[in-house]
Amino acid sequence: MSNTKVVLDFIDDWNRMAWDDVMAALTEDVVYHNIPMQELKGKEAAAGFILGMKPKSVAWEVLNIAENGNKVLTERVDRFVLEGDKSVALPVMGIFEIKNNKICTWRDYFDLNTFVSQMA
Repeated sequence: MSNTKVVLDFIDDWNRMAWDDVMAALTEDVVYHNIPMQELKGKEAAAGFILGMKPKSVAWEVLNIAENGNKVLTERVDRFVLEGDKSVALPVMGIFEIKNNKICTWRDYFDLNTFVSQMA
């Protein structure tokens, strides 16, 4: 399986809100970092954050994707409907590192003010 397919399947899992599949795509020692927030280490910490979001809907749109070795770069717009029917559309640059067809490192770069302003 190509590294690009691993990431596209992961994004599809998010869009289907198939949380077991999302978690299965991560290594046990995954490093997940939503920059500029705190880095999370390990699947348990990542799961706590991901499952704690409790979105009503998810729609991630991939604008561009590129693969270089074990790294896959995505330019996306991540759309969520959250509690209180808050709609959020967040431009994101994501970098995924793949090991044995699983995501071992995941960094998403975004503007925190863009997120916060939509939550107000």
